[in-house]
This record gives sequence, structure tokens and C-alpha cells, in this order.
Amino acid sequence: MLAPVRPSACPGLLRIVPALDGGICRIKLPGGVLRSAQARAIAEAAQQCASGVLELTNRSNLQIRGVLPGQESTLIDALLGAGLGPRVAAADDVRNLLLSPAAGLDPHMRMDVRPLASQLLDLLQDTPALHALSPKFALQLDGGEALAMREHPHDLWLAAEDETHLLLGLAGCPSDAALARVEVTQAVELVRQLLLLFLELATPEQARMRQLLAHIPAAADLLQRLQTRLDFPLQPVPARWQPGADVERAPAGIYPQAQSGLRMVAAGAQLGRLHADQLLAIAELSERHGDSELRLTPWQGLLLGNVPEAKAGELLSALAELGLLTQTDEPLLGLVACTGSAACARGLADSKQHALQLAERLRENGARPQVHLSACPRSCASARVQPYTLLASTPEHYQLYQRTPEVPGFGRLLAPDMTIDEAGAWFARQHPAGTPDA
Repeated sequence: MLAPVRPSACPGLLRIVPALDGGICRIKLPGGVLRSAQARAIAEAAQQCASGVLELTNRSNLQIRGVLPGQESTLIDALLGAGLGPRVAAADDVRNLLLSPAAGLDPHMRMDVRPLASQLLDLLQDTPALHALSPKFALQLDGGEALAMREHPHDLWLAAEDETHLLLGLAGCPSDAALARVEVTQAVELVRQLLLLFLELATPEQARMRQLLAHIPAAADLLQRLQTRLDFPLQPVPARWQPGADVERAPAGIYPQAQSGLRMVAAGAQLGRLHADQLLAIAELSERHGDSELRLTPWQGLLLGNVPEAKAGELLSALAELGLLTQTDEPLLGLVACTGSAACARGLADSKQHALQLAERLRENGARPQVHLSACPRSCASARVQPYTLLASTPEHYQLYQRTPEVPGFGRLLAPDMTIDEAGAWFARQHPAGTPDA
């Protein structure tokens, strides 16, 4: 019997939190991977106990929306029966480890990080002291894949230099400067001691690494304390090391795979949402064309790997028929929108519906900007600052911001008050079809 979970505003598998459209249940997926049988279990549970609406998150997890009153225990039991829960209740919150959806498959990878990821997830689950970490505290493991979200800040990140060495960074992402270098075989102990040290030093108000670092002289001081706990040296970062390149747009289409004769097929979910019927169909496609795995992506899409080259086009067409986004020029692939006022009490505007409206304007004018529509300043839907942000100011009006290194947060305010149609016209003028970043 699982013990009670701690109070938190963050949803989990065992902690369903209320919203305007019903309860939210968040399922954390190891490495973002979902077996086809598990996908069926989620879809069936969402149909029976909730609205059938599913959300793909920017940490490659999945949420069931609209959980019905009185159905919480039935839903949780169904998900646990499918092997989707933690080994102990207190570990559910801390299973936050982001990988590339192409881990182990990407021909550009510097190392296959999946074995190490499994060890790190075991560490987080099996070390009771680490269960005190905030549900928002998260790690990233970057294997150097081409299909990777590197502009995704994490409390701790490790990036592969090669097959035997990793670079360490804190309170940022693998596109930032690294702080130290270790052997791959030392990584688990490094993370163990670093997380325990964080918990010793951080006050209750310092739930994230960036909050702790803001109150100590420098990150180097934290590394010095960490070194005293380790029986191996923290090596300097090689001057020659360069992180992998960032993916500029959400992946969609057919991609080469490291394994001969096989391909990866990627598609986006419309504004990060699927219906249970779609998930059932995708599970069947993963068995017919791939390896029975669905890999969720931090772009709120999915990737199916180990697809025979001759079947990749057929699979891509089948995903398109299900309503997934399979063309790289689809404007919705460049749009991120929170749940908005239709389902969130904090939302000022129906950002999901407005994103669909904006996509129609963009199809008409040919512009293809990357835009985050946020119904309130919390910016829940996007872990990174997008090139443009539309922040709701009234139910029908938005402030337009452009990301710039000189201005924190959403960036520079370009327009204090515009409708979605006005925003579509503005993007058409600034990013006409065929221009860079369009």
C-alpha cells in the first residue's frame, strides 16, 4: 500500500489537483518513454474516469485532464496497475529527468545515456532523503543528440563530452557554460552528493538551485564544498568542448537513425493535446510499424523509433490522418499555448482558442514565427522563453514581447495592446513567407 503523498500545488499520479475543467493527473514517464500497453491503459482510464483529454508536457510527461469527481482512486489504481507509478509514493515528485526523445537512436549522439538515466532515476527513487526535493526540481541528461531541447533550464544538467566523460552545469541548460567534468562512472555519486549538499544548504524558501546560488558567493563555492564529499576530482572543463546545437523548431517528419535500415518518425500534437482515441490509435501504430514504444518530446509531441525505412512514410501519413502535425511548415508547430481561461482560474484569455485563431492567420500570410501565448504571467506552458510572447492583458487583448538578452523575463515590450488578428498581421509584416525565422 502506497503511503500518503505530501501536499503540493503540482499534480502527480497520486495527487490529482483541481482545475476549472476537472482534476489533473500528471504521469511522469522515465526518459519520456511510454510502452504501447501503458498508452492503452492511460487512454482507457482517461475515457472512463476523465474527459479523455490528454496533455503532453514540456518535460516529456503526460497529463490526464478533466478527472471526474469520485473517480480519482479508480484512475490511480488503473495507472498503478499499468506500471506507471513510483515504487514508493514519496518518490513520485522527484522523478524529474529529461532526456532527448532520440536517446540511443540519434546518429549524432556522443553516448547512449539511457543506462545512466536508469541509474539516476533509481537513485532518486531509492534514496529517501532525496524525496524532500521540490516537485519542480529537475535534472537533464544530454547525450549530444541532434533532436534535443537544450534551451530548457534545469537545476542540474549533465552533458556528454564523449562516451566516457560528462560536463556538469547548475541552474541552466546544456547551452550554458559548464562548471566541471567527471567520468561517466562517477556521475551517479556526483549527483547523489550534490543533491544531498543542496538539501543541507537550502532553506525552505530555496526550492530550486538558482535560488540557492543567488545566496552564496559563487557557484565555485558550492563546487568546493561538493569536492570535499567526493573521493574523485572534479576536473576542469576542456576549452575545446562545445554543446550540441539547439533545435530551432519542433521536429516533424522522418529522421535518420544510428541503426542501419531504421528511421525515427516525429510528429507534433496540436497545442500539446491529444484525445484518448488518438493515443489508442498511436499505440497500435507503434506496434505495427515500430518497437511498441512512444517517446514523448519536450516540444509537446511524440517520436516513434526503430521504424523500418520502407514503412516510415506510411507511418507519417497515418499520424497525419489522426490529426497530428507532420509537416515542418505547419504554423501550429511554432506555437505554444497554456490551457487558458477555459480551464485555469488564473487565465485572463482563452489562449488555446486564440492560438488556433493565430495559426489560421499565419497560414493565410505565410509567416512562421515561434510564439508563446500565455494567459497569465506564470508562463506554465513554456519552459524556455520563446522568440515572441503574447501575454494576455484582457480576455481579447495581448501584450507582445520579443526575447532579447538585454531584458529579463519575456524580453522587450513591442506592443502593449493587440488582438490576435492584429498580432497575425504584425507577424506577416515582420516575418513574410520565406524569410529567416518566418
